[in-house]
Amino acid sequence: MTTTDGPFETTLDGSLTPPPGCPAHGLGPDGIRRLYGPEAEADPSGLYEKLRAEHGAVAPVLLPGDLPAWMVLGHSANLTAMRNPSRFSRDSRRWSAFRNNEVAMDSPLMPILAWQPICLFADGAEHRRLRGAVTDGLDRFDRRGIRRHVTRFADQLVDGFTGAGTADLVAQFAEHLPMLVMTQLIGMPEEYGPQLVAAVRDLMKGTETAFASNEYVAQMLRQLVERKKAEPGNDLASWLIQHEAGLTDDELMEHLRLVLLAANETTVNLIADTLRMVLTDGRFRANLSGGHMTLPDALDQVLWDSPPLSLIPGRWAAIDTELGGKQIKAGDMVILGLAAGNVDPEVRPDLGTPLYGNRSHLAFSGGPHECPGQDVGRAIAETGIDVLLTRLPDLRLAGREDELNWSGQFLARHLTELPVRFTPGRPKVPAARVAAEPVPGATRVAEPEVPVQPANLPRQRRSWWCVLTALVRRG
Repeated sequence: MTTTDGPFETTLDGSLTPPPGCPAHGLGPDGIRRLYGPEAEADPSGLYEKLRAEHGAVAPVLLPGDLPAWMVLGHSANLTAMRNPSRFSRDSRRWSAFRNNEVAMDSPLMPILAWQPICLFADGAEHRRLRGAVTDGLDRFDRRGIRRHVTRFADQLVDGFTGAGTADLVAQFAEHLPMLVMTQLIGMPEEYGPQLVAAVRDLMKGTETAFASNEYVAQMLRQLVERKKAEPGNDLASWLIQHEAGLTDDELMEHLRLVLLAANETTVNLIADTLRMVLTDGRFRANLSGGHMTLPDALDQVLWDSPPLSLIPGRWAAIDTELGGKQIKAGDMVILGLAAGNVDPEVRPDLGTPLYGNRSHLAFSGGPHECPGQDVGRAIAETGIDVLLTRLPDLRLAGREDELNWSGQFLARHLTELPVRFTPGRPKVPAARVAAEPVPGATRVAEPEVPVQPANLPRQRRSWWCVLTALVRRG
């Protein structure tokens, strides 16, 4: 037996169940719009505005497999969902679709949303225990120390292409810098950086060798945990091991991987989008070079206009409740619309007005699950871009802005390349000598090779963030 609740049929247990679907295009059953497929890929921002015009602050949508959910489009409504875990839980086991076995085992949503014992899927005391260990560790970093790491690696990356006079700032800069810095912050030896960058780029692109690359990253982190138990240092791995939360070895490894990969993906996007804005918006570049705005101001503007993640699927109604004028049933999924909330006319009636220094955007989420590494990410992006623009002051786009391409429109838009030209220069330090110089005090250990083809490893459930980043990268 069902009752009608807006565009959905609502069963007695409160789950949202659409009628049998139709082919995967913009409209699903009963005219409900899909968050995936050609329409979403062609113009995600346009799709969000259609949903806002039709439904207001909260809209019914369909996910892959035509599974129903509610997308939050309003800025205030997003904050309500973020800040009220008693109403909107992070525990995916509450999802009606899971309880009713409506999600196929091979669904692309399974690795993203299937519950795991990490802080992202925890509420209450367990969330405080796990999240507290991560935030306490991240808060111990010396920001000047982070900037020294960023400056050193940014200089090395620029040295690698400065003599050519051309570069792709996505493939040769943005996709390398965050991971090189993060490997140092979590306590990896210096020589692991390039291999880990290659492995993470591979698994995030969802290639045929992504599973083997994921296993490589996991193996490196397991070795790191064992080494830091015997030889602790001033790094995140050691601080997590020593934390009073008493993390298990699996919790240590999984949260280190979470920090490593989540920081990498979001910071890559932040660097790439900020550089794009600098290179394509004349007013932006003029304000920056003329001292009318600072790089932190620039990052704030980009976080409003192009948040690193457009959507966060992952709140579930704990009780029957109301949000944005819609009746949400217990067990319904609620999707945080970060990009849509950032352009809500209630908070931005004039999208052309600069928002320098305004940090009330939704890019880092909010409430108990607000991004704990946002300061680290901002420091990497800000310092790296500053080094790049200082080293290459006449940097300019090679080609037209309308020739730039993006991939992955379900959870985020990822700039695929950013070709530039500049006056060729000379490296600050010979690249060969930089590569040969170890970090003082670094311990050299045996490092396994990244497999060229997937290894014959026992089949394991892929971690949610690995598949999430693969989905993000796929066009």
